[in-house]
This record gives sequence, structure tokens and C-alpha cells, in this order.
Amino acid sequence: MGKLLIVGSVAFDAIETPFGKTGKILGGAATFIGLAASQFKVKSAIVSVVGDDFPKSYLDLLEDRNIDISGIEIIKGGKTFYWKGKYHNDLNSRDTLVTELNTLANFNPIVPNGFMDADVVMLGNLHPNIQMSVINQMEKRPKLTILDTMNYWMDNTWDELMAVIQKIDVIAINDAEARQMTQEYSLVKAAAKIQEMGPKYVVIKKGEHGALLFHEEHIFFAPALPLEEVFDPTGAGDTFAGGFSGYLAEARNISFENMKNAIIQGSNLASFCVERFGTERMLELQRHEVENRLMQFKELTQFNIELN
Repeated sequence: MGKLLIVGSVAFDAIETPFGKTGKILGGAATFIGLAASQFKVKSAIVSVVGDDFPKSYLDLLEDRNIDISGIEIIKGGKTFYWKGKYHNDLNSRDTLVTELNTLANFNPIVPNGFMDADVVMLGNLHPNIQMSVINQMEKRPKLTILDTMNYWMDNTWDELMAVIQKIDVIAINDAEARQMTQEYSLVKAAAKIQEMGPKYVVIKKGEHGALLFHEEHIFFAPALPLEEVFDPTGAGDTFAGGFSGYLAEARNISFENMKNAIIQGSNLASFCVERFGTERMLELQRHEVENRLMQFKELTQFNIELN
């Protein structure tokens, strides 16, 4: 069974969309990644930090899905990372109303002993120095190291980010971030420039318009499944990353051809995430639902054509 190490935030979110709003609920990049990856036969562990205000019941939810939580540090007297956001009517844009780093501000990641030899490392969206610290703790180079990042780190920690990017295999970012990183509007040109920075594979997420995978001269596109209703997009990108990394950790096959399957697996799980607030849908998701929707993806993309 493959091992997947997940590094990222475990947090409280408060979300408002045109369909309603929540109080503080379970959130954080590592949480969404871990729940998505738990759909596969992998040993996974989360490295993160929370305060002692974080409910034990939330930690139990993760453990119940065979996620190792020994790498989640609990700071006595500390407060857990908190984000509050409000989505606009189109759900593609949002306003951040509150960001409280709290314990995450001084996070020093410690990789559990049993995962220093992980096959796949998924570095969630954090300060590049935290990501580099995890890379340096690994006993051997993982088969695959995947990185998520964002415009904030590009604006404020460019040199540190570039140092991390030289050491990873896959970067997964959205189209706006790819353009900012490279100053190229064409995503094909942007992906080529990013590969020159270090990653062998570039995944560019386009939200409701699917995702692109680039490797050398090869390109693969996976659509997003057209949904009747999108309720809350929070965590969809991290759920995609969890499906992508979890599938590859289970398969132990990191060829470009198999990464195409991983892109579909990630897109499939993300399509469930947006159906409810926060992690609610992922916590109740059943395997038969996942498999049925995979067949919808297959029908959406498969066709036969005869060329004379």
C-alpha cells in the first residue's frame, strides 16, 4: 500500500454563498486533501498545527478515515487558523472577510517517523519555507512531490518559492497563478516556462472549465463535470489535489498516461465537494457514488471518429 504525506492547514472556515452561510466549520487545505485521498487504498498522514480550541471530534473524523494525525501538533492555549469568506453570485469570485493565522503563523512541521519514506508528498498551500522544511526531512526522495501555491507567495516570497519549485515534480496551480508566475497569457507558453523552473509536470486548474496537464510536449485536458447546482466551491481545488495525489499513491504509477487518470479522479471528487458547505459532502461520500460519477466523466469525454 502506497504512503501519502499531506502538509497543509487544518482549520476553521466560515462561509457565505448565495445559498446560505455557516458558522465556524471544519476546513483547511490538508483536511480536504486528506478526505479526498481517503477514497483510495493508501496510508496517509497529515502534518499540520491547531490550537486546543480544535474539537477532538474533528480529529476523530480524520482518524476514522485511516488518516494518521500524529503529525498534527496541538498548541496548548493556541487558536486554530480561521478563514471567513463570502462568494459572489457567480461563485467564481469571493471576498476574504477574515484571515487569522493564529498557530499557523509559527508552524514548524514535523514529519512522523512512519512517513519519512512516503511515496508521494502533497505540499499544500503554505509558506515555501515550511514546504522546504518538509522536503528536507524526507529520508529519501519521494517518487512524486506535488506542490500547491498561490499569488501571495509569488508576491512576497519569490526566491523561497523558486527554491522549492526546483525540488518538486508536479505543480498544481490555477490559470491566473500560472500567468502571474510566468508573465505569459498563453497557458501553453506558461506551462513550458514553469517546466524550465524545475517541475516535470504542470497542472493548471481552470475551476468550472476543467484542468490541463502538461509534460514536455504532451498536453491533456480534463473537463469539469457540468453540475446542475454548485453550492460552495470552498476546498474544491484541495479536493482535486487529494484525488490526484491519492490515486497516484495507490497506483504507484507516475507515468504521464496514468496522470491523465489522476486528473480525472481529482476532478471527479471535486465535483462532489461543491455540492454542500465545506467538508460536509466529502464526509458522507460513498465509493459507489464515486464510481458512478467516474462513468459520467467517461461518457462526457469518450467518442469514436473515423478519418478517411
